[in-house]
Amino acid sequence: MLTLIGFLLALFLGLPIFISLLFGALLFIYETDLLMLIDSIPIQLYGSVNQYGLLAIPLFMLVGELMNKGGLTSRLMNAIDYFVGGFKGGLAYVNLLTNAFAAAILGSATAQISIMSRLMIPTMVDKGYSKEFAAAVTLAGGLLGPIIPPSMLMIIYGVVAYQPIADLFIAGILPGLLVVFALALIIFFVGVFKGLPKNAVYASSKRDVLAGVLPAMIPLVIIGCILGGVMSPTEAGAIASMLAFILGVFVYKSICFSDLPELLLVVAKNTAMIVGLIAVAAVFGWALAFEGVPDLMVEWIAELTTSPFLFLLLVYLLVIFLGMFLESIAVMIVLVPILLPAAESFGIDPIHFGVVISLATMIGLITPPVGPGLFIAMQASNLSIARLFLAVIPFLAAILVCMVIIAAVPSISKALLGIM
Repeated sequence: MLTLIGFLLALFLGLPIFISLLFGALLFIYETDLLMLIDSIPIQLYGSVNQYGLLAIPLFMLVGELMNKGGLTSRLMNAIDYFVGGFKGGLAYVNLLTNAFAAAILGSATAQISIMSRLMIPTMVDKGYSKEFAAAVTLAGGLLGPIIPPSMLMIIYGVVAYQPIADLFIAGILPGLLVVFALALIIFFVGVFKGLPKNAVYASSKRDVLAGVLPAMIPLVIIGCILGGVMSPTEAGAIASMLAFILGVFVYKSICFSDLPELLLVVAKNTAMIVGLIAVAAVFGWALAFEGVPDLMVEWIAELTTSPFLFLLLVYLLVIFLGMFLESIAVMIVLVPILLPAAESFGIDPIHFGVVISLATMIGLITPPVGPGLFIAMQASNLSIARLFLAVIPFLAAILVCMVIIAAVPSISKALLGIM
């Protein structure tokens, strides 16, 4: 109890999450009289970050920064608009499909929502869409970041759970496509029952299509090389960074060499934050495991249910609840060491569990009071939190249905792995 109170108090005081986690770990060690572990904390901190898989994090962050700075996302949007922009509600489909491609490039949902909010919300409003609907589509599409590869959360899960990141990426493809299809259905039904504008094609020429096809090659290279076993996720991230750099500097000439120090500094800061979180959460999880907390969790859950499906639904509820107060990366890092042993005791494949918990973290991005995606879209659209959340409810319902289907049918996430 002292650990929980101290952790929540640190969060309430506004301390950084990694300091709050470290403070909670130290309180837990003190509360359980495990002071002999103090000397081993530096070793645990170093061991948790001395992993090859973590190299993929700054590389995919660099891809996202280069895409953002180079304006590659807007060119991708123009190319997609050339094909589907003329349909009824076409710009909403453009928004959704651009988000799907951006998710396969940026890897970060918050960065994706931030970029797409600036690009799509004003454009859709100008074309006759309501501000609420434009923001809701943008926000819902941004939730694809944690599931469509390369997903930053899946990289973190792979590191924390000691699972192959390439397998996690492959396992996320079909669930990601299922969510895209469900969100497209919501747009279709809104168009049928409420009516949506039919706008003219936005891209002015085939040159715009070609300019957008080149950025689209980046996710295809990433996923294709990983699927083919040609590269590891880290190597694919390095190649993707080089492609984004070449397109931004030499093809579109929207990035100058003088921009690189600032870009690299942003990547370094964000990487340091994530790696710091992983390190202190590993210490917290190590202390919990030493005291046998994961085993107690398994026993407690076993008393509630013996069904793997119901267990996964409980995981959804827990992650969604914690996501209302904690950042999604922190939720992932804290819960995985505790819940994974329980999942394995139910016979749940660790790769499938990684997909499930990544899906659950999506919801935390748009649930108050913390949901960062919600606040990003609010700032971009100048909508109140109540109006924006009401507008996104149909899309949220579609995602929740997909989550239940994926929990009930593990083959959705394991099918491509079986083929490979």
